[in-house]
Amino acid sequence: MAHDPGPAHAPADDKKTSVLTSDSAAGHDNSQVENQPGASDQAPPIEDYSVERVEKVYRKLDLRIIPAFWVLYFLASAIRSNIGIAQTMNASVKHNLGSILNLSARDTSTALALFYVSYVLFDLPSNLVMSRLSPRVWMARIVFAVGVVGTCFTAVQDAWSLKLLRFLLGVVTAGMWPGMAYYLTLFYPPSRTGKRIGMYFTASQVSAAVVGLVSAGFQQMDGLGGLVGFRWMFLIYGLLGVILGVSLLWWLPDRPLAPGEERTRSWYSKWLPKTPEALKGEDAVVHYHDLRRVYHARPWNLKDLWQVLIDWRLWPLVLMYFGVVGVGIGTQLYGNVIISSIDPTFTGVQVSLLFAPIWMMDFCAILLVTPISDRFHRYRAFFFSAAVCIQIAGLLTVTFALSNPWARYGGLLMVGFGLGPTVPICMTWTNEIFQRRHREVGVAAASALVSGLGNLGSITTTYALYTGWPEDAAKGKYQYRKSNFTMIGILCMSIASSLIMTVLLQIFGNEPSKKVAGAGSSESFNSDEF
Repeated sequence: MAHDPGPAHAPADDKKTSVLTSDSAAGHDNSQVENQPGASDQAPPIEDYSVERVEKVYRKLDLRIIPAFWVLYFLASAIRSNIGIAQTMNASVKHNLGSILNLSARDTSTALALFYVSYVLFDLPSNLVMSRLSPRVWMARIVFAVGVVGTCFTAVQDAWSLKLLRFLLGVVTAGMWPGMAYYLTLFYPPSRTGKRIGMYFTASQVSAAVVGLVSAGFQQMDGLGGLVGFRWMFLIYGLLGVILGVSLLWWLPDRPLAPGEERTRSWYSKWLPKTPEALKGEDAVVHYHDLRRVYHARPWNLKDLWQVLIDWRLWPLVLMYFGVVGVGIGTQLYGNVIISSIDPTFTGVQVSLLFAPIWMMDFCAILLVTPISDRFHRYRAFFFSAAVCIQIAGLLTVTFALSNPWARYGGLLMVGFGLGPTVPICMTWTNEIFQRRHREVGVAAASALVSGLGNLGSITTTYALYTGWPEDAAKGKYQYRKSNFTMIGILCMSIASSLIMTVLLQIFGNEPSKKVAGAGSSESFNSDEF
């Protein structure tokens, strides 16, 4: 939404005086908008529409955006994580990844961690570029590049090529997850984003389950065309990513415009296909007035970015994300290894089939918890901490139920269930806080920093724990016990960070930054909105 072009009108049938959606600022006085410093004389008063009419508009947006996000995140997650399941595919005939490439345990953990090293380094720059360019084009670029690099994994021959490709995969994937969260804030008020983030985040869980299940089929293709099973898996997922990256240029809409405003095509977009607008006619007008309560695009500069970086609210969110994403990635990449250690008699196919239900539990938890956390958005810390406690209980079960393999497996299912809501809640809370504080650059920068710096937890769990910790990986009754304890420790840090964040917000509040509020923005907020 580039600027307010002037009065925009829709038929009066759907208008209601002082009727706001649950996401709008109750008791809002339109004169506050008009009288704010820097407000344009051209800005029309915000019109109110019935709840049913507004909900209908957001359902249309859901149908356009969420399926595309779900599919792209599904494939990107599959390409990122299929290296984990490749470690046990066709292991009985020495056609697994480690045997074919002659990898040591340290080689494997280093390759897994290098993805997150480059991801952390490039996450913020990628998201800031997206906020300057077309989000649609940048997202399509990310997915296309992920597909190309994913396809190249088919040709890996030794440890160094695997490590190089993992590093490159992190470079091209950087900005995807925070970029998706930023993209949503262009179309939805912050308090509507939690459920939507949960919707497409389920793709990661389904992807983890499907990669496990489908890998059983790829193992049956072992030797077909001279390729071992895991090479077929890398090839097919990568090619699907390339195809999807191209199709997103037509599928995703560009950022919304104010009604009556013409879209100006930049130099690079002239060479790319046009995409239909997300909303047209009266729907666009209704959406424009509802979103103006909380969003107004404003050019940002390095001073604005600096204000985000020095905001103390960023760092508790980073620590929250550090713990839960570290455990999540650790479980995703080493879950099959943990299952194998629970009962060494499991075959590779059995391990793949047992891996999938962990992520189905994760999927169910997202669908159950994220809509409720949106409804009671004041209590995000409670929902987050409760889910983390379930993870801790699951890890304790895996660690101490040594005499019962199926009880230990049940502990992994608990970990999966607890993981589900934590990342969507963390990203939604980031959007809520930083859109109010710092507007568009706040969402772009904070979501990238929380995702990027938080993924240092992924580096910790993939490089230093499980097979990356030789003493802890030694065969025996207490295999991986110290790694489990370490994951419990970082989860406790996440809970403490969420509680500290809640207390500090109660003490210091979350008012819009004065550096931004006086810089020509025309938004106004109700203090209860966030």
